Amino acid sequence: MDMGLRYKTALVTGSTRGIGKAIAIELAREGVNVLVNGRSHEEVERVVNELKSEFPSTNPLNASGDIVDTLQREALFEKYPYVDILVNNMGIYEIMSYEDVDDEVWETYFRTNVLAANGLTKYYLPKMLKNNYGRIIFIASEEAIMPSGQMPQYCITKSMLLSLSKSLSKLTIGTEVTSNTIMPGPTLTENVYKIIDSLFPNDMEFSEKEKTFMTANLPQSELQRFIKPFEIGRLASFICSPYASAFKGSPIRMDGGMVPTIF
Repeated sequence: MDMGLRYKTALVTGSTRGIGKAIAIELAREGVNVLVNGRSHEEVERVVNELKSEFPSTNPLNASGDIVDTLQREALFEKYPYVDILVNNMGIYEIMSYEDVDDEVWETYFRTNVLAANGLTKYYLPKMLKNNYGRIIFIASEEAIMPSGQMPQYCITKSMLLSLSKSLSKLTIGTEVTSNTIMPGPTLTENVYKIIDSLFPNDMEFSEKEKTFMTANLPQSELQRFIKPFEIGRLASFICSPYASAFKGSPIRMDGGMVPTIF
């Protein structure tokens, strides 16, 4: 399905690996010119070259920089003053007990997972409204509405993104600008693959390792496998498309059935 996104420009934060890179790839597949972001200029350039090689009709560009830093965000704005699509994907996470989360950790997570995304949105949203078209996506998690208790400092920031997205949506009433949140469940990023692979014998097929891990650790998953990053990328492409204008301030679950539904 042609998503009607050809020649649009998208900034995808944290797009050198994992979910962010998968979203960048799927947007490029739709003809989007992707601004690839990450803190390492070299890593960003590597992904830019990958996208250009695989999708030669697009024009991916290097948007490297630490978006948590206000000055580096402003430099990014000067270089790329307008985008049609903003995907706020960059974030940090770590398993921590509540007792170990001090004020410095709370502040680091708030600045990184919330304020950086808000800073980008606050700059680009008015321009989208002026042009009567734009897509803003926040990548949250099922932990935003069903905290496991293992990452309280992470969960609270993802819950904040749900609230922020809905608040912003109120500013887009009657326009073709949308603000939505995608909540992925457990996803097979590069790091997750390495962790699962290392937990079991080398002669065991990865699919069997995955199945064994899911059964033992995530029995509530109805999918009973990790979500593939490209699946999230395809969903994000649709939400970015002109066909998804009716999604307004929506928390869009892609959790593999992790979260129980109460009617």
